[in-house]
Amino acid sequence: MYRTHTCGELTLANKSQVVTLAGWVQKVRDKGFMVWIDLRDRYGITQLIFDEARTDTTLLEQAKSLGREFVIQIEGEVIEREAKNTNIPTGAIEVLVKKLTVLNASKTPPFTIENKTDGGDELRMKYRYLDIRRNPVKEKLIFRHKVSQEVRKYLSNEGFIEVETPYLIKSTPEGARDFVVPSRMNSGQFYALPQSPQTFKQLLMVAGMDKYFQLVKCFRDEDLRADRQPEFTQIDCEMAFVEQEDILNTFEGLTKHLLKEIKGVDVADFPRMTYAEAMKTYGNDKPDIRFGMTFGELNDIAQGKGFGVFDSQELVVGIAVPGCAHYSRKQTDKLIDFVRCPQIGAKGLIFVKYNEDGSFKSSVDKFYTQENLQAWADRLGAQKGDLMLVMSGDTDAVRTQLSTLRMHMAETLGLRNPNEFAPLWVVDFPLLEWDKESGRFHAMHHPFTSPKPEDIALLETNPGAVRANAYDMVLNGNEIGGGSIRIHDKTTQKMMFDHLGFTPEEAENQFGFLMNAFEYGAPPHGGLAFGLDRLVAILSGQESIRDFIAFPKNNAGRDVMIDAPSAIDQVQLDELCLKLNLKN
Repeated sequence: MYRTHTCGELTLANKSQVVTLAGWVQKVRDKGFMVWIDLRDRYGITQLIFDEARTDTTLLEQAKSLGREFVIQIEGEVIEREAKNTNIPTGAIEVLVKKLTVLNASKTPPFTIENKTDGGDELRMKYRYLDIRRNPVKEKLIFRHKVSQEVRKYLSNEGFIEVETPYLIKSTPEGARDFVVPSRMNSGQFYALPQSPQTFKQLLMVAGMDKYFQLVKCFRDEDLRADRQPEFTQIDCEMAFVEQEDILNTFEGLTKHLLKEIKGVDVADFPRMTYAEAMKTYGNDKPDIRFGMTFGELNDIAQGKGFGVFDSQELVVGIAVPGCAHYSRKQTDKLIDFVRCPQIGAKGLIFVKYNEDGSFKSSVDKFYTQENLQAWADRLGAQKGDLMLVMSGDTDAVRTQLSTLRMHMAETLGLRNPNEFAPLWVVDFPLLEWDKESGRFHAMHHPFTSPKPEDIALLETNPGAVRANAYDMVLNGNEIGGGSIRIHDKTTQKMMFDHLGFTPEEAENQFGFLMNAFEYGAPPHGGLAFGLDRLVAILSGQESIRDFIAFPKNNAGRDVMIDAPSAIDQVQLDELCLKLNLKN
């Protein structure tokens, strides 16, 4: 038996006991006549002591020879520490070592394996197995485990059945790019890794499973960022004989359960907001509602006053930033530079200071009276001491630009408290969105989303106005889940494919199996999928998902630890009948 106890459980209640511990050497403190060693495992740290008065000379010298991250086993007596450490659970005791066995030596680690490390991101990813030994990373993986367990517990108690679906499936051109897998046994043909189990979970509803869920790996070959990886995990769910309200109630319940069990937070019923309201009020479909600064449209009171920048634009819109009327010229110039950066692309920014004495000072005083600016303040909900920021342009573009500025100001002012949770539902998404490059409509979610029954007639006359039975769950300005009521009859599904530009042959080739299944008694059904990686990160008060994944990829989609992707042998290529055409 390598150990009788872990390194995180010994207390004064174990005093005088002889124990066996095993773990990694965190630190060695050699005073010559006395050596202390911090021994670490997953559960914590225990201090070991060796001294001339009570320790054999050979054993003392052996302790002095240990290096960081050596794997050792010790046997010794639990004694009370003279100088107690109240920062760790084992801080009242130490172990007087009687026997020491080196289980494995270690090279000097490339970075310090402590809470605060000197290793950069790329170095720590290359040695991820060492990085996971550090508490901040280890605790994130344990936190993810707890969330996953609570998800399984809640859904199982609600009657959901976990079913695994295939990883080798058929490629379809809709959505993001697929990762493709060549088939050796079917020369010239390819599998794809699933972007989601969408069609399979619908088939499970046709099969009568009624309530399905799965914590499932999904794959998308797309550009990466801090909250996106080429492989990610979904909490994938589907229910039969349900309407939208049933879905929202079920998964609102799951989210409330997680907030309560994981964070100890009770939240009220989630507010609901239409997609149109979200875009008009916040400029995006995943608004952070922990703070104000809602949009106010100013066309009717800002145009027609001789200021050409506003008069020539489709939309004039602004926000009131609390308590920032004191901003200096240097600070407002920085905001102008911010919105003009290529990532945002705005041409400029108008600011109005609502002074404490009730007067206004703006960058457009030449065109607007104090009464005009008071009307702006009333529209934007500005109070004395606030700073009004106003932008203009094409509606879609300027809303996106102002939304980015709103979030920037919230970060600057510390309004995005990670310990505050503000969930909401965004509903009534457009069914279709126009793609300029292809010159046709695409499904905003996916082609199996049901249109609202009252809007179906608009498919022929005004497709862009058709609303979907689709919904997203938003938490703290991040979409954490989304889904829809599905089409469950062949006639409607065929009509949807027609409007998306599929020929009958293309629809049959790609989705004939699903269309056929609908002819065998498909029930009304719908579902939702959460992004587990993102959900876990946000519950932990962060927005980057990388540290919540055991072995993540970098921003180039590479695993620098195992050096993947990599070239494969010509023999393997020949077996797959593949010929590389590499360009310099």
